[in-house]
Order: sequence, then structure tokens, then C-alpha cells
Amino acid sequence: MKHSLDGLGAVFCLILLLACPALALTGARNGLLLWADVVLPTLLPFMICSGMIVALNGVPLLTKPLFPFLSRFMGLSQPGSFVFITGLLCGYPMGARMDSRFLEEGRIELNEARTLLAVSNHPSPMFILGYICVQAASLFSSSNACPPWIFLTALYLPILPVSFLAKKCYHLNLITLHLNQEASLCRQDNYKSEHTRVSFDAHLMDCLETMEKIGLYIMIFSILALYLSALPDSLLPLTLRCALLGAVEITTGIQAISGSVPGFAGALLITAAGAFGGSSGIFQTKSVLKSAGLSIRHYILWKFFHSVLSCAAFALCFFINQSLQIGI
Repeated sequence: MKHSLDGLGAVFCLILLLACPALALTGARNGLLLWADVVLPTLLPFMICSGMIVALNGVPLLTKPLFPFLSRFMGLSQPGSFVFITGLLCGYPMGARMDSRFLEEGRIELNEARTLLAVSNHPSPMFILGYICVQAASLFSSSNACPPWIFLTALYLPILPVSFLAKKCYHLNLITLHLNQEASLCRQDNYKSEHTRVSFDAHLMDCLETMEKIGLYIMIFSILALYLSALPDSLLPLTLRCALLGAVEITTGIQAISGSVPGFAGALLITAAGAFGGSSGIFQTKSVLKSAGLSIRHYILWKFFHSVLSCAAFALCFFINQSLQIGI
């Protein structure tokens, strides 16, 4: 039965492509342009650099300033701290990619890797400030109605409660952390001997393979987003359509929301889309999870929970800011 349904879905997609080839062509072109103009130049340099940091044993140097905080409040080992920092700074799906790689190499244990998968895949600060905040600015008449700190707080503050619940769920504690640290230290000699044999060309090809997968998923979901946007209002109301677009592909969805849903409601939908990452982000994440034990279903549940918390945090920060503006 499952194979029959999958086959019907594939046939239905083929019929849509044949029925509306112009939409498919435009959607594919938009997705590939987005990948080439934004994702590739933004993500690929970070991917290459972070991989070489790991290969050349530079993880302790990068994590040393933040490790005491991440160890105490999030229960992360030093390699786990590097995974978290990479995911926070580089954006989707670098956190999940590095998490899976470190688990596969034995640098972190399974319970820590599962915790990291819940908290290390987010939109980067550059994407929030350079895209989300710019798109959201058009929703309000005043530039002070929704300053950037609200989006940054709403998207990143929920990491703390999510990490607390993930630690409880996956039984990550300080004893496990110390054991992970000792195991990591025992392997450092092997890493130091291995990094001298690192092939930069092989690392580049690995990064390009990952970027190709990301680009193809962006193209596929950009086509889907364009088909959704072409549906009539009688079949799919405008607000619901924008929400669905945000759930399908984050960049296209946020652009549609900013042009159709004004004010607080639009900003709330943008926050939800940014926190969830869209179905495209989920499939990108799934494509880099090569290690056994990391569940994409768990990841989806954590992202949904994070999105709910982000919406609540945004609403709170927004009304606090409005109160301060009225007081001034």
C-alpha cells in the first residue's frame, strides 16, 4: 500500500509538471538562483572553513571562550560546543551536518548528538539581520515598531528551554559530559596524527556534494511553493497560503508573508517560519544525517516546539517594545 501511494504521488507530480510547465520552470529557476546567489556563497565558505578547523585540530581554540558557559548550562562537551557554535553561526544545515560527522567519528556520544540535533540547527545571525529583519521592516509604518533585537531574542532565546528538555529526554548529564570529555581527550592523539593526511581536494568535493543536495532540495520546494502561491483565494485563503509557504520554504515563504500579511500577524508568521526552517530545511537536514541514531522525526518535533516558543517570545518582546515606545 505504501509503495502504491508513493507511486501515485510521483505520478501526480509528473501531471502537475506537464500541466503547468511555465510554473515549474519559474520555480526551478527561482530556487536555483536563490541557491547560487544566497545559499552557496554564504554557506560554502563556512562549510569549508569549519571542516578544516576540525581536520587541523582547531576545535579547542575556537570553543575555549564559550565552553564554560555551554558546559555548565547546556551540558555540552568541547566537541559538542563546537557543533553548537557552528550551527548557530553558519545556519541550516551546518549544525546537523557537523553533529552527524562528530558522532560518526566518535568525538561525541549518541545522547549528546541527539541533544545537539535539537538545538544546533538554526538560521544564522546574518540571515536574520540581512533577510528576515529587512523583509519584516515592510510590515510596519515605523522603523522602531519591530527592531532586530526582537527577532534575535525570539529565535535564539528558546534554545535554552529546548536544550534543558532535550537533556532530560536523552539523559545527558554532567557525568556523561565528563565521560565524553575523557573519551575525546583519549582520541586527540589519533586526530593529530590523522590531520597531517587531510586531503583538501577531498574535503572540497565532500562540501560540494552537500551543497548540491541542498540546491536540489531548494529547487524542488521552490517549485512547490510557486504552485501553492498560484492557487486561487477561494481554494486557499491568503493568510493560510502564506503560512503554508513559510512551512514549505523559509526564504520564499518569508517574502510572501512580508508582501501579503501586514503588522503583528505577518511578523509572527515570519518568526514561526524562521524558527521552523521549512520543509526544505528538514529535507536538507535529513540529507546530512549519515549517522545511525539521529532521528529526523525527533528533529521535526523539536523544531515545532522551538517554533511555538519563538512565537510566544516574539509576542512578549513585541508588546514590551510597544509599551516602552508609548512610555517614551
